[in-house]
Amino acid sequence: MGPYTEKLNEVKALIERLQKESPKQTAAFNQFMMSVEKPGALGTKEKELINVALAISAQCEWCIALHVKGALTNGASAEEIIDAAMQAVLMHGGPALMYMIPVEKAIDEFTKA
Repeated sequence: MGPYTEKLNEVKALIERLQKESPKQTAAFNQFMMSVEKPGALGTKEKELINVALAISAQCEWCIALHVKGALTNGASAEEIIDAAMQAVLMHGGPALMYMIPVEKAIDEFTKA
């Protein structure tokens, strides 16, 4: 198991724990998340690509793992993910550029599995 798969497992464990400790808040967040992630004017792939860029801007490696995996699962190519990620670099500068490292590592890990 690679480090980005481990990050996905950490996210899952966090959500499971929060569902027990704060069920109302977690359910409300999950309901909102599911409603926003449904295809609408944008498809799921496009939304995941946007989320990759936002994850970089937020400097959240767990979010990067989650949304790189989601983008790949929904048909995005590595090139599309990198292109979306570069939008974060454009808008967020040098710190975002450094978060291209976990994006590339996550792509490598999830496309080899």
